[in-house]
Amino acid sequence: MTQEASTGRMSQDEPTAACLAPAEYVDSATPNVVAFARKVCEGAADDITRAVRLYYAIRDGIVYTPYVDFKSPETFRASACLARGSGFCVGKAALLAAAARASGIPARLGFADVRNHLTTPRLRELMGTDVFVYHGYAELYLEGKWVKATPAFDRGLCEKFGVRPLEFDGREDSLFHPHDVSGRRHMEYVRDRGPAVDVPVADIVETFSRCYPRMAESLPAASATQFRQEASPIQADPKE
Repeated sequence: MTQEASTGRMSQDEPTAACLAPAEYVDSATPNVVAFARKVCEGAADDITRAVRLYYAIRDGIVYTPYVDFKSPETFRASACLARGSGFCVGKAALLAAAARASGIPARLGFADVRNHLTTPRLRELMGTDVFVYHGYAELYLEGKWVKATPAFDRGLCEKFGVRPLEFDGREDSLFHPHDVSGRRHMEYVRDRGPAVDVPVADIVETFSRCYPRMAESLPAASATQFRQEASPIQADPKE
């Protein structure tokens, strides 16, 4: 079995039936996901409108937090992220992909390693690095092409960090800004891990355990808004 087959990774440009079907973590047939998508998309006349509505509902309606249990499958599951009302980038991306599929829009996940030049001292200490592996975003198939959408950071968190919230129009890729509003370096994409039809949880958990042993083993309990509270004052990497 190839790695692509075993992990659900995809390399083709055209969407397959799997991009519209429920998956273990992109669980688009779960009742709360279906109800959420139906409510957000009510009255929308086309896929672009539906996709944009879903993006903003998840970007700002689901609080971003990196303080999650990375060994729990529920951390990565779309329906669980929706039920909690909070999650980190992969959970929020899975939710956007699931809600898109529930709305008839082919969707998959994309993954990349990114260097975050602006983060909180506590998170940097826990991770031991400013490189975030397996950052997750969604890819939606709209008007004949795949469009990247990153719903990770909610508006309230962006205001704390001094970063412009990512906008999404359904036609152009929505990816992290390289600089914050004051011109400091913010996010740098360092490795493209490619698209996948579902969250490769086993790979992510193994990689996180190896790269962030302290964070994976002993992450302290925190509220969904703890990271936002830490975000002021923000500190840049001292080497920047």
